[in-house]
Amino acid sequence: MRIVFFGSPEAALPSLAKLLEAGHALVLAITQPDRPFGRGKKLTPSPVKTFALDHGIPVSQPERIRKDPAALELLQSIRADIHVLVAYGQIIPAAITDLPAYRSINVHFSLLPRYRGASPVQAALLNGEKKTGVTIFRLNERMDEGDVLSMVETAILPEENGGELETRLASIGADLLIDTLARIDSIVPVPQDHAAATSAPKIQKEDGKLAWASEAAVINRKVRAFTPRPSAFTFFKGQRLIILKGRALESTTAEDAPGRILAVAKDGLDVCCKDGTIYRIQSLQPESKTAMDAHAYSLNGRIKIGDLLG
Repeated sequence: MRIVFFGSPEAALPSLAKLLEAGHALVLAITQPDRPFGRGKKLTPSPVKTFALDHGIPVSQPERIRKDPAALELLQSIRADIHVLVAYGQIIPAAITDLPAYRSINVHFSLLPRYRGASPVQAALLNGEKKTGVTIFRLNERMDEGDVLSMVETAILPEENGGELETRLASIGADLLIDTLARIDSIVPVPQDHAAATSAPKIQKEDGKLAWASEAAVINRKVRAFTPRPSAFTFFKGQRLIILKGRALESTTAEDAPGRILAVAKDGLDVCCKDGTIYRIQSLQPESKTAMDAHAYSLNGRIKIGDLLG
């Protein structure tokens, strides 16, 4: 097939690579414009742009594709067989989605209609789901509401964080994409049950702030969901402290203020949470420093029993 690929982040690369491996003709990659990154705010290309240029695939980077006549004209001139979207990051107008013979399909990291939106991986972890998956559906003008072409389910591993789960779903989605394209002429699209839909809106950096007045299990889900990005964090002595890994302890015997450090040991830092539950911080990253074990952070009296987080 002649394919125009829409995608931007690392999670889109397995699908892009699989399409090439399967012998499809990638006639164009459309991705987000270069963005400032890092302390120096240097303009940095998306992973999809870098991959595409390395493999001789032409690249287009419209700032707002919905209002870009040149992008529409380019796609009209190409007339691909199908458009494939994986985490592109912009809403595509019907004038573009309906162009190809096979229209446009999206690889979405949830079991639709659950978790429509920009953050399905984080939402599944935040809500304590035991399973998730990948859905390939036909795009329409409404957010993630198109008819389903294929779907595959997978269990969420007990300590899997957002980055690990997304990487695994990206690989699963790439395989499902190739299988779906191979069977596309025989697939009967299935409408979604809109009454069962849930949303996964875009997550902001400040959403990662930990509320120690929550139960330890809730804290643990947020740390997993927000690692490695946008990160779960608290404050200690006025500085931001990113929490990278931990676990909720079974004990519920703590009687202290939420956020109070109850124990400092090689296993980590025990923090009092709601209803006497305890969350053990195992690894963290102090502001402007590298990641480290929580025990290493406690050395030289940096943090001690009785200190208060948040």
